[in-house]
Amino acid sequence: MTLEERINQDLKEAMKAKDQSALRGIRAIKAAILLAKTDGSGQEINDEVAIKMLQKLVKQRRDSIDIYEKQNREDLAQVEREEVEIIERYLPKQLDEEDLKKVIQQIIAETGASSMKDMGMIMGLASKQLAGQADGKAISTVVKQLLS
Repeated sequence: MTLEERINQDLKEAMKAKDQSALRGIRAIKAAILLAKTDGSGQEINDEVAIKMLQKLVKQRRDSIDIYEKQNREDLAQVEREEVEIIERYLPKQLDEEDLKKVIQQIIAETGASSMKDMGMIMGLASKQLAGQADGKAISTVVKQLLS
């Protein structure tokens, strides 16, 4: 079952269960996929592309949560948190910080990186290897820790 088929199935189940937060989150995912399919680029939406889109949706919602919390709009922040929770169900399991450090240390050892000058190279390799398993901000933080 592809990710898109799974999303369609879950949408039907959420409708039957009248789960409003799940409906919002899944509809956001479907809208992003539909938009990508009809954007004219002709790019095929496989699971890898879909995962990148889901990560983007999660990042957008986390940014919105930060803004809403700064403006004391907890009601809106809660809606975004619910959507993040729904969208994350479709993402691969995220690495914890300890596992992330191990992978990045291995990349640093393999490339012989020794200073912050090598951060761009390490970020590129780590982002490719950890696609879907960690977000760029977490990778960046760990790389900075290990190179400084």
